[in-house]
Amino acid sequence: MTQMKRVVVFSTPTCPHCTNVKRYLKQNGVRFKDVDVSRDSRAAAEMVRKTGQQGVPQLWINNRPVVGFDRSKIDTLLELK
Repeated sequence: MTQMKRVVVFSTPTCPHCTNVKRYLKQNGVRFKDVDVSRDSRAAAEMVRKTGQQGVPQLWINNRPVVGFDRSKIDTLLELK
């Protein structure tokens, strides 16, 4: 991996897609910050402001948003494949 990418995952504990995306990142050795938007209303508001979307998971990879578990977009932004 060339440089460390800054990855933030916005998720909730009850979201199965959130669990899957975090598992995928871990399997690929990607370090990330996990933000539980069910507990952090300020982060939830920031997430919606940036993407216009309330759904989770959302990832910000070097400040570029990915809404949902979009594996191809994640792979591209993280240069995994």
